[in-house]
Amino acid sequence: MSVRSEQPQEDEAVEVPSCDPAVLFEFIWGALVDLLGSAATATLIRRSLKRAAARIPGLAGISISRERFEYRYVLSSEWKDNATGALDGLRELGRELHVLLIELTGPVVLHRLRGVPDLERCRVFPPENEP
Repeated sequence: MSVRSEQPQEDEAVEVPSCDPAVLFEFIWGALVDLLGSAATATLIRRSLKRAAARIPGLAGISISRERFEYRYVLSSEWKDNATGALDGLRELGRELHVLLIELTGPVVLHRLRGVPDLERCRVFPPENEP
């Protein structure tokens, strides 16, 4: 299992040689924390996970919790190992997150997330013209 605090450490280099769901999730988490704060990020991702888990049961293995003043997430081993179907799970999470972000923030936050090259290259979020 992969355990992560709300932001990567300063000395950590994050590379995406392929569409690794664990690394892509880290990009989403970090960008949302920068824009909205850790509490809002945790709430939005929890809600998106809950909605998407109805269609992709493997998403239920991802948890978000608060320890004192810090939010943490734990990714399932399938995401850490980049198992078959893990990227589809991340895309389903992205689809649900897309809906919530449009409702709550308009296109602003999604535009910022689409500015992360690896998220766009790996098609984590639905196309802009999709509702």
